[in-house]
Amino acid sequence: MTDSRWPAEELIVSARDGDVDSIAALVSGSYPNIQRFARTLCATPEDAEDAAQEALIILYRKIGMLRASGALASWMFRIVRNECLRRARIRPQHPPAEVTVTASAEDEVLRRLEAARVAAAVATLPDDQRQVLIMRDIQGLSGRIVADALGLSTTAMKSRLHRARASVRQALQPDPPPGGKNV
Repeated sequence: MTDSRWPAEELIVSARDGDVDSIAALVSGSYPNIQRFARTLCATPEDAEDAAQEALIILYRKIGMLRASGALASWMFRIVRNECLRRARIRPQHPPAEVTVTASAEDEVLRRLEAARVAAAVATLPDDQRQVLIMRDIQGLSGRIVADALGLSTTAMKSRLHRARASVRQALQPDPPPGGKNV
């Protein structure tokens, strides 16, 4: 079992005051917690490792700016969360597909058109709804992790997710035929 405690307050204060040995000890002591959080939040193990490393670099460079030593954990988690979200935005939404045989060129065109419609519908969502939808439905993160990562209650996260899904569903509805009646 790994130790999930954060470094002691005295170490944080010494590091904040510029003690080089304390800074090194603080960075190495914080790494397991930062890495564990990044693994639960980021889409891939590579993104998690990169986000954890980025958080440690920021910790090393900006520890002097930390006002309250008790705020280290929340500060680091916020940095990791932002880095994971940034990486999710720049990562292609779908990994490269394996080479498969399609039924026909027409089927492939129709599939791509439908995927483009869905992507366009998701792109029109407000940022807060789009983040929740991507993290929950595309990245497959649990509701609790999504809520924690975005600083929301689970209820608020579920509400945003419901609104996002309803908006996408509405955007994908076929237009009614002229005359207003469905056949």
